[in-house]
Amino acid sequence: MARHVLVAIDESDPAAKALEYALEEHSDATITLLHVLKPDHPYAPSRANAGIEEYEEYVREFHEGGRNGVLRRGLELAADDPDVETALRIGNAATKTVAFADEHGVDLIVIGSHGRTSMSRVLLGSVAETIVRRAPVPVTIVR
Repeated sequence: MARHVLVAIDESDPAAKALEYALEEHSDATITLLHVLKPDHPYAPSRANAGIEEYEEYVREFHEGGRNGVLRRGLELAADDPDVETALRIGNAATKTVAFADEHGVDLIVIGSHGRTSMSRVLLGSVAETIVRRAPVPVTIVR
């Protein structure tokens, strides 16, 4: 039985289903919701065009927005579970998820998948597939 479950969360329906699964199947575990924003997100200032103060302001706003946006919705879904924590990172979603699991003693990673076909996965890449290949712990993919 997992003691610490990491749920990678974004604004997608598969991520919400992954959280629901984790809450149902691992109700005795501590659950951490992890939201990762890519640094090249359209709303992020580019490092080439932004000073360090502008980028630090963006990071601060991201953390506040994450707590009030994506993670707030996740916490609302998990309102009945007092053992739900949140974490925010900026970077590559797969890399940051695997690193977080390794650094924080996570026993299981639960992620949502859009269920794309093999061709679209080749063209777009697959965060879920990368996490499965690199994770130091078991991974459950929810569709």
